[in-house]
Amino acid sequence: MSSACVPTHPESPGLARAGAASPRSTTATGRPQSPPAPPRRRRFRVESADLSASVAVFLIALPLSLGIALATGAPLQAGLVAAAVGGLVAGRLGGCPLQVSGPAAGLTVVTADLIHRYGWRTTCGITVLAGLAQLGLGCLRVARTALAVSPAVVHGMLAGIGVTIAVAQLHIVLGGNPQSSVLANVRALPAQLAHLHPAAVAMSALTLALLLGWPRIPGAPGRRLRTVPAALVAVTGATATASLTGLTLPRVDLPSWSSHALAGLPEGPVLGIAAAVLTTTLVCSVQSLLGAVAVDKLVAGRTGPQSRVGRSDLDRELLGQGAANIVSGALGGLPVAGVAVRSSANVRSGAVSRNSTMLHGVLVVVAALLMVPLLDLIPLASLAALVMAVGIQMVSLHHIRTVTRHREVLVYAVTTLGVVLLGVLEGVVLGVAVAVALALHRLARTRITHAEKGGVHYIHVRGQLTFLAVPRLSRALHLVPQGAHAVVELDGSFMDHAAYESLQDWRKAHTAQGGSAELTGCRAGIRSPEYGHRPEHGPRPEHRAGHGHRAGHGHRAGLVRSGLARWADGRPADGTPVDGGPADSGHELARGISAFQRETAPLVREELARLAREGQRPSQLFLTCADSRLVTSMITSSGPGDLFVVRNVGNLVPLPGEENGDDSVAAAIEYAVDVLKVRSITVCGHSGCGAMQALLTSGSGEEGTTPLGRWLRHGEPSLARVADDSRPWVRLAGRAPADAAEQLCLTNVVQQLEHLRAHDSVARALAAGALELHGMYFHVGEAQAYLLGRSEGDEEGAVFEGVPGAEELRSPA
Repeated sequence: MSSACVPTHPESPGLARAGAASPRSTTATGRPQSPPAPPRRRRFRVESADLSASVAVFLIALPLSLGIALATGAPLQAGLVAAAVGGLVAGRLGGCPLQVSGPAAGLTVVTADLIHRYGWRTTCGITVLAGLAQLGLGCLRVARTALAVSPAVVHGMLAGIGVTIAVAQLHIVLGGNPQSSVLANVRALPAQLAHLHPAAVAMSALTLALLLGWPRIPGAPGRRLRTVPAALVAVTGATATASLTGLTLPRVDLPSWSSHALAGLPEGPVLGIAAAVLTTTLVCSVQSLLGAVAVDKLVAGRTGPQSRVGRSDLDRELLGQGAANIVSGALGGLPVAGVAVRSSANVRSGAVSRNSTMLHGVLVVVAALLMVPLLDLIPLASLAALVMAVGIQMVSLHHIRTVTRHREVLVYAVTTLGVVLLGVLEGVVLGVAVAVALALHRLARTRITHAEKGGVHYIHVRGQLTFLAVPRLSRALHLVPQGAHAVVELDGSFMDHAAYESLQDWRKAHTAQGGSAELTGCRAGIRSPEYGHRPEHGPRPEHRAGHGHRAGHGHRAGLVRSGLARWADGRPADGTPVDGGPADSGHELARGISAFQRETAPLVREELARLAREGQRPSQLFLTCADSRLVTSMITSSGPGDLFVVRNVGNLVPLPGEENGDDSVAAAIEYAVDVLKVRSITVCGHSGCGAMQALLTSGSGEEGTTPLGRWLRHGEPSLARVADDSRPWVRLAGRAPADAAEQLCLTNVVQQLEHLRAHDSVARALAAGALELHGMYFHVGEAQAYLLGRSEGDEEGAVFEGVPGAEELRSPA
């Protein structure tokens, strides 16, 4: 059906009667009184997926924890303590359920420097203080502020740490001992090469060969063998070879736990200790927060079940990491941070809750207590080769290509060299300073050129148009003769007030003197000041959606924003249309089509041509209301070919056999599932739905003699569900619905999902595991989308949770 939802005013009589029609009681203010929540049954149950994932993570964490402890010069037990605490404490208290924390390679250089300067017990005390600082930052809720650090600085910091690790561990691989700095290690390398230790070199070479070759075993046997972590295979293979051949070389030596050193009071200069705490806090926090964001992306891209896996709470994650560092430092462990390698293994192994992370910590404790004789057989050269490989991988070619493409290679290089030559904190400070200077340079640098072709004067502005460029812009504009046609091409992403007014003043004066002026955007959006009204001669609105996306480069979201800017610019501040009559509406349609042909069609023509050749292959069926305020491409950031959309009044899914002669919805479902093979179906309701208002008003459907009334009968099961006192009410992000109408809108989504399961094609696809069903609610007034999830401990109740904005950051390793 293509009709729009029945229009109702928030204060219409229909809403006034809603309370009477609703079977639930309401307060004097019209808000519903929610029944008391049923008591939750606390049951600890470990999913099989969590158990298998914890084993996989444990097998990776055990050798890496020992190797990182060796690289820092700390007692080897300190790596096991940090791994266990990271799993148990950070895993239980952190805000990212599937992130695995423990000793991280990114902290190796920092910890090694602290141990060299202040000793082990003071380093543990510094770790405790860093944990307290993280707790303070978490309480201040500044976690997302930390993500404002340029990715080029973060990647440069990790690359510098990786170089430092690799150069230091190379000495152990060759059978010697590392020096205190990178330059000292480089200077000592020729002498070390002249005095090789054959057994150490052989075990290191075997470790690296297994580490690099194991993931590349071809065929079906290779797929089965690759389920065993390469790090475990490499260390186990070297250990077994060294033991069977009787090679004489240094091995792991885990002393008795009774002699394990715990934290001591920090001793040293106050400024030095403060700088050490700041450095440890910075590195731990940034790596953990970036890791949490990366885990969210991995989980979102997973096709299997994702029960009980929500988006990360970054402030809680910071609190969890702080608590873990306090406990680890107090027990004599290394600093703790989120580790990308173990976290990605946890997600890819199918973990569905934080139990996998905690169980991995339990397994580390068991290994530290019961597997000491086996751990003592591991050659130190094998662990050094493993950590050296990790350090080399931290210098990521992908990151280098990314920063080069975004013209931030200078920031990356300065940070990397600063970390290698001066230290982590010094290198990060240098990187941030260069990033800020580069941003200011780009903001101030604007190229303005003037050219005349065929009697048309072209003014090309490349860069940010700020007040600093106004004098040069004015000089270029005054080169255009009176009465001439001018085209101003704006190629940038920002225009401030001064530049905007200068441009508009010139345009008004030029057109008043008989000339003409056209403003274009060269595919890039221009964000100009908002005045609450449409400027008479302002830049064309399709060039005002400045969010840094270039539609010409395939960013569909840029096209959506461009269309929204064009729509928003066509309305005054009060929201009423600029033109009101039928003829004006026809002109508005023609103008919109013309704008599409002129601006948008060249950008999407190639993609649409591909879709025309290959046919549609949508991944989702999106069933929503016909309400004109719901723009599916806007709220899903989708483009051509992404969604198979079905719209009707009230987003209803009639039960099979109750179509009243209209099989359109059932036909669309069958076609989407059986022919298009969509992987998911989403039912999307919205606030202020006129169909739900009509249901509340008419009650049992006395007005079912009209086509609209007969159609709305398919919504009566939703009305009955609200009236059923045995069912808990659907909640919206932890709060009760605002009124009975919103409760019906929310409940209707849940009810229509049940109707979907009654269709044969959907039932078959669900049984085969080839289809997922999702509920969604869009609050029009808040511009906020909510996704449906089951409430914990309640089989029938449901809660719609808000979806926060995604971060454009990558994993640090």
